[in-house]
Amino acid sequence: MSEIAEHKWERFTFAERMARFTVFLGFALALSISIGTVEVIPEFLYDAPTQVADLLVRMWPLDFAYYPQGIHAAMLETLHIASLGTLLAVVMAIPVGILAANNIVRIPLLNWLAKLILVSSRSVNSLVWALLFVAIFGPGPLAGTVCIGFRSVGFVGKLFAEALEETSPGPIEALNAAGAPWASIFCKGYWPQVAPAFWGIFLFRWDINVRESAVIGLVGAGGVGMVLDTALNLFYWDRVSVILFSIFVVVILAELVVTTIRQRII
Repeated sequence: MSEIAEHKWERFTFAERMARFTVFLGFALALSISIGTVEVIPEFLYDAPTQVADLLVRMWPLDFAYYPQGIHAAMLETLHIASLGTLLAVVMAIPVGILAANNIVRIPLLNWLAKLILVSSRSVNSLVWALLFVAIFGPGPLAGTVCIGFRSVGFVGKLFAEALEETSPGPIEALNAAGAPWASIFCKGYWPQVAPAFWGIFLFRWDINVRESAVIGLVGAGGVGMVLDTALNLFYWDRVSVILFSIFVVVILAELVVTTIRQRII
């Protein structure tokens, strides 16, 4: 009588267990090296709660009287930077996104160049773009607007290209068979399919840019960030708290506006 071998069920094979162990070991080593590199000073870490409590005491009460004369104009400038920068990004992102879409432009070199532009835009942080354009145009909202535009090209262009690549080929083939020119094919075949996604991308990026416009002013690119930087340098903590509160309120309102508009048009 032959014996039936018993099979023991295991969730992972030996090779899979070794691979998981190698990944976890790599993360542990990277974490250990990172902790050693940042040089955390224990005394500062232990003293952090006391410093935070002292800072909150200095920031209270909020100096709301400073808002009309020192914050309101800068906050409007921040919104203008975000809006104009987003429009600039859309103007630049539409042709680049079309070039990056494989189903529209069937030239690999142009696809590669367009995707390189999109990746380059996203790989550079907003503050780095701001520093670059402040050096070119000088401090002010112009540098901030161009910074927001160039930073947003990669985001808008990539999502727009992906939306174009996901379009249904049926209407495009019908227009081609009818002998329609390329402009008509794009406007009647591609655009109706990607318009909801495009407007969603536009609104989402504007919402992001409102927040980024408040930050880039810390390096001189205009907006409320410059007012915040001045208050921080002069240790006007009651004004700092008002500025931070104003930014928080504007960001929440922008989120509500974008959500409402998206629900109505998408």
